[in-house]
Amino acid sequence: MSKKTNKDRNFIDKLSLSKSNYIVFFVGVFVITLGYILMATGGKNSPQSLSISPIVLLIGYLIIIPISIFIGSSQDNSEE
Repeated sequence: MSKKTNKDRNFIDKLSLSKSNYIVFFVGVFVITLGYILMATGGKNSPQSLSISPIVLLIGYLIIIPISIFIGSSQDNSEE
């Protein structure tokens, strides 16, 4: 039974995130919040709310947040 627990522990250690992951994640949350603020403050048919804020939101959701998850995986693979 201790062997299984050791395997589970190694798996959890591989999944744990580092400080840089959290920093990039919170930058992504800030960018997403900025996108929603831009959307709310723009007029009904303004370029700010129709094109700029959706681009900012896409950058936050599709680029920065996934990068924050995978940023340490290349370092983990090189150690093995």
